[in-house]
Amino acid sequence: MARKCFFSFHYQPDNWRVSKIRNIGAIEGNQAAKDNDWETVTGGGDKKIKEWIDKQMEGRTCTVILAGSKTADRKWINHEIVQSWNKGKGVLVIYIHNITDRLDNQSSKGANPLYYVTHGTTKKRLSTIAKSYDPPYTTSKGVYNYIANNIDSWIEEAIQIRKDNP
Repeated sequence: MARKCFFSFHYQPDNWRVSKIRNIGAIEGNQAAKDNDWETVTGGGDKKIKEWIDKQMEGRTCTVILAGSKTADRKWINHEIVQSWNKGKGVLVIYIHNITDRLDNQSSKGANPLYYVTHGTTKKRLSTIAKSYDPPYTTSKGVYNYIANNIDSWIEEAIQIRKDNP
């Protein structure tokens, strides 16, 4: 049975890459906001954005941060990581910089988004607790296949890590 996951990512540069990962089929993900819908949400200010994120996270067991070159330390990415952890969800990062975009371009690897968030009780960086995965391939197809072959176990491991680190 596919896990229900929340996807966290930087929309503008990575939405094409993310759509490829969502098509793997091993996981059931939240639906991406269409541009018009997202403009409506963001037009409502921070409160509406937080409400939208909370609604998207309902019923999810894990948050998968799909990290491109500019994903780390963004306001809403950090918020999604904190909310996920605080709600007991597994959290993991998968680097997607070598997945090609709509123009068939790859990007540079960005920083680990978990580095910018601290674990509530221990104050350790979440990057020292939760895991990140950087597929060891340079071709988009190789990266895609590596993610497809491993994402199920990464999600299960992230859920267990969260259970072990209240």
